[in-house]
Amino acid sequence: MLENCRWRPANTLISLLTLITILSYLPALADESASSAASAHILQAEMALQRDEYLKATVEYRKAAELSDSVELARKATRLGFTYGFNEEALLSAKRWIKLDEDSDEARAFLGQLYFRLDDLRNSRRQFERLIKADPDDPSKRLLSLLGYLSEERQPERADKLMRSLAKPYPKSAMAHYAVGVLALQAGDAEYAKERATRSMELDPDYLRPKLLYARALMYEGEHDKAIEYLAHLIGDSPQPDPDARMELALMYMLSGRDDDALSQVNQVLLEQSGRLDALRLMAIINFRLERLDAAWDDFEDLLASGQYRMDALYYLARIADYREQYERAVRLYKEVRFGSNRVFSQRRASALLAHKLDDVDGAFKLLDDFAAASPSNAVDVVALKAQLLISLDRYDEGLALFDKAIKYRPDNENMILGRAELLLRIGRIDEALAGYRQAIKRWPESATALNALGYTLADRTDQYQEAEKLIRKALKIDPKSPAIIDSLGWVLYKLGRREEALHELQRAYERLNDHEVASHIVEVLAVLERREEALELLETAEKKTPDSELLKNVRERHFPETP
Repeated sequence: MLENCRWRPANTLISLLTLITILSYLPALADESASSAASAHILQAEMALQRDEYLKATVEYRKAAELSDSVELARKATRLGFTYGFNEEALLSAKRWIKLDEDSDEARAFLGQLYFRLDDLRNSRRQFERLIKADPDDPSKRLLSLLGYLSEERQPERADKLMRSLAKPYPKSAMAHYAVGVLALQAGDAEYAKERATRSMELDPDYLRPKLLYARALMYEGEHDKAIEYLAHLIGDSPQPDPDARMELALMYMLSGRDDDALSQVNQVLLEQSGRLDALRLMAIINFRLERLDAAWDDFEDLLASGQYRMDALYYLARIADYREQYERAVRLYKEVRFGSNRVFSQRRASALLAHKLDDVDGAFKLLDDFAAASPSNAVDVVALKAQLLISLDRYDEGLALFDKAIKYRPDNENMILGRAELLLRIGRIDEALAGYRQAIKRWPESATALNALGYTLADRTDQYQEAEKLIRKALKIDPKSPAIIDSLGWVLYKLGRREEALHELQRAYERLNDHEVASHIVEVLAVLERREEALELLETAEKKTPDSELLKNVRERHFPETP
């Protein structure tokens, strides 16, 4: 565990834990001088961890590993660098590890992942090929095990390219074609995903996964009715419908806004398999979406008691408590969400509630420190979260300095660069924020996110509407399905005086993203078009969902000051 590396100084220069850490590697060091040098590096690393100097700690552990013949030390150095996201350093440590233990599948897996992160697909493929071929029965099975990792890395085009290359030796494997299809769809190539799904079904007609993939591809292409009809026929034509197909159909109903139909499918699954926890989870989420909060609370408590999907259960229970303004309970629940896709949002929200609703600023920072210690892979994210918290407390200089520290750790992270610009925007330093967005576009010229951020800011905070529209339309060509970009287009059209066009785009965005910001834009346009009843109805609906929205408060004050 990485947290065991923490140096906790008391009244002595070196804590007992640090001393044990150093001594554990000494027998494997090459000679006395190497032993002394490596020990010094380990000490520096442990001290750096205590000060949250993650890069220095990673470098020092890598240097210690290079002086040692300890496989365990090389392993720790690799895992440390990988966890904190310092990939170049981690790669050096992994190379040392594989040199000391060339038969280690774990070391080779780290090498494959690190080469992938660094966009060296040639070497990544070589490492993964060796791991795949190590399965004597069916090497293509190992392709499936890569899907989770490659998806989590959030580099869909890169993952798609790698998987296509790895699967080439297995043209007769249904699983290989399925694996390729999944990542092709994630990269936005729905047509190729359908081709691979079809080929997989031809090779193994009883294999359900490619059939579900084919339906997802139809959904991605906007063919919602066709996708639903395809799955409905699949279920109806089977004497014993597979519950997985029903679950997939339920998800598609949800994506189409047909939550009651989705719930019907989930209830059928639970009728057939009462102990199926993924169905209970989905039922709870649907109830939450439908604002049946009492039912959702009971469902998530049952899920929590089961021990499965624990992070999801905690997150949604926290959301419900937050919605009900039960802030102490919400904080207790949010802070336990330390893994999964909702972890960063949960810790940010918990710290914000502590600082702004419960008047416990020290507790807010301690909560973030505890999160970093318990989940080292999120430690750099915590630096950014602290920066955001400082900004929200009007401690601007401290916040920006901390954000600069986070960017130093992640100089190639687009989200960090854009996040800093967003913070500058929040504190009114518009010119600097615009400069930050322009810098991001210069570095990532095909980034729809960066183009949209600059375009929307120009539309919202300046009168440079023509440039804003040009940027937003370019972003939309890159990511035509993004509701955030469609919303930006609607907003700039409104600013240009093209109100009916604006309303059409904003409503199109709202269909895809039921968000308070989009709602505020629609209310604004409807009010200006003198469709006040529609505007007020939407405003009240949005306020129920997001009662603390400053955007909604602002639009109400300007257009409906006479209503409560």
